Amino acid sequence: MSAIKLFPSHDAIPFIEQVHLQRPLIHCITNDVVQNFTANVLLAIGASPAMVVAEQEVEDFVTVASSLLINIGTIDNQSAKSMLLAAAKAKQTQTPWVLDPVAVGAALKYRTDIAKQLLTFSPSVIRGNASEILALSGQQSSSKGPDGLDSTDSALNAAKLLAEKYQTVVAITGEIDYVTDGKQIYSISGGDIALTRVTGTGCSLSAMVAAFIAASKDRLTATASACFMMKKAGELANKKSGLGTFAMAIIDQLSLFKQNH
Repeated sequence: MSAIKLFPSHDAIPFIEQVHLQRPLIHCITNDVVQNFTANVLLAIGASPAMVVAEQEVEDFVTVASSLLINIGTIDNQSAKSMLLAAAKAKQTQTPWVLDPVAVGAALKYRTDIAKQLLTFSPSVIRGNASEILALSGQQSSSKGPDGLDSTDSALNAAKLLAEKYQTVVAITGEIDYVTDGKQIYSISGGDIALTRVTGTGCSLSAMVAAFIAASKDRLTATASACFMMKKAGELANKKSGLGTFAMAIIDQLSLFKQNH
């Protein structure tokens, strides 16, 4: 196993600034639950969100987008078609793209099969919780719907194998985040347990990763930088007034990040 390096937080700043400077256009095919929150998170970090999902439009839009996010959270036959068309086009046009394999595993065969098809189109980054990464690599996992019950440590070897097999970057997020390209491994600690208690933080992080890799060729460090930014925003967000305020405070902290660091 490669040595795990603690991600140096100062390395994130140039990547955060680059997103502000380049204002990448992020094509989001994401789940219905989180579209609004995801769009606001992208706007807060300086990116431009677009939720283009019709199968008649996705291929055309991939060609103009800076980056693509595919999140299979509320997948159905129609959205699956759009996802597969968009991923194939992204591979053809070499548009960077992120796969968020929400709730894959033995209990949900349909989405797991679609996720495995999507893997054949060479995602630039795979971002998931430990249970999703274990399931995607064909190993036993424990999950309750989209909530993973495995630790990120337990999925680290699976993440490394997945990264090597598909020549991609894999981010496992949880109490400690790990980001690997199969050779190097970064760990990012911090964050707050409240991040797991409001909907959309993980899905929005995947969209942030799409924005960060659109603005940089160094996908490993870009992905780790996005994970660091979300964890830090979670630490700084106001928790005293309850979870509703906390969710909005994450967006506040992301939008104020440049001034605070």
